[in-house]
Amino acid sequence: MRRGSSAPATVTLRPGDAAYPAEQLKAIGDDNSVVAARGDVDLLTRHQFVALFCSVRCPGDLILKTYDLARALRDAGVPVVGGFHSPMEKECLRLLLRGRQPVVVCPARGIENMRVPSEWRPPLAEGRLLLLSPFSSSHRRPTADLAALRNDFVATLAHRVFIAHAAPGGRTEAFACKVLGWGKPLLTLESDRNANLVALGALPVTHEGFQETLRPWM
Repeated sequence: MRRGSSAPATVTLRPGDAAYPAEQLKAIGDDNSVVAARGDVDLLTRHQFVALFCSVRCPGDLILKTYDLARALRDAGVPVVGGFHSPMEKECLRLLLRGRQPVVVCPARGIENMRVPSEWRPPLAEGRLLLLSPFSSSHRRPTADLAALRNDFVATLAHRVFIAHAAPGGRTEAFACKVLGWGKPLLTLESDRNANLVALGALPVTHEGFQETLRPWM
């Protein structure tokens, strides 16, 4: 497909298909559902992904550090998966799409009838952006419950999970507990603002430590 052409059509991944994420869905007790995809589904079998999350409200000092993290992921060519729903996550996606690495976006809704933003169309046509959803076309709007299920889905697709910030007592912090309970490696930015995540078991990463943390993907 040529750059600038229309977005690829939605395809359905079913149990038994080569790209169907069976083991990942099994981890959240949903290994018999279909998954809708738009883009190159082979990205799922060719790459290991880092999942990127951030609470809706991100402290000012961590905003700059999260920008640095997104740039480091982009410049190192690290494959990234996420829901990219919170304001900080959206900014990270904007930076990531300027790179060349694979990116998987998982909306908290069905994608069959979803309008694809114009800035997503070139990377979709180039085969480095994949839209993926475990929800049917009847789910036309994101909800808090769908977002929670989506976050579980994203985390299972990832080799490691990076939470830039989770507000104490919030949904993202509860999600972090779940990720750690699965035995999935969880990282966060080193900051007093993330002491709650570190206390739970997340590994704090400094700006200077980005390169070492990303080395397995470089």
